[in-house]
Amino acid sequence: MTIEIVDLTEGETIRVGPLRIRILEDGTHTEHRLGLVEVTIPPKVDGPPQHIHREHDETFFVVSGVATFTSGDEQAQIRPGMLITAPPGTPHTFANQGDAEVVMLCTVTPDLYVGYFRELATLPPGPPDPKVVEEIMSRYATEVV
Repeated sequence: MTIEIVDLTEGETIRVGPLRIRILEDGTHTEHRLGLVEVTIPPKVDGPPQHIHREHDETFFVVSGVATFTSGDEQAQIRPGMLITAPPGTPHTFANQGDAEVVMLCTVTPDLYVGYFRELATLPPGPPDPKVVEEIMSRYATEVV
């Protein structure tokens, strides 16, 4: 194996409604142990419905902006340099309630959820239908709560 370098202009970019997701590592170079994406959320935009993963861990490292994370009834404002970890079975979602763009680096271990992002990219333009998103999530060991 050799190292893999992805520069600022590379990576597979996906648009899901107003969100931009750039796949930096799809698991190809990690024997599918790790996927890494960059998520950009415009101001005043909600993320996915609150959900739980059954087969993978997910982390969110805020690079810029302030993201609002919700887990069950708890909310937290996550600033640049802060990390959130959502192990399997933990309800979570995120949003950008602020006036500045939010950029996060997100890991999925194993890389199972990268397929979810790619499948979302095949949806028609505009805000995705929540029922369709829920159906797609179910194919990746994820449930809406």
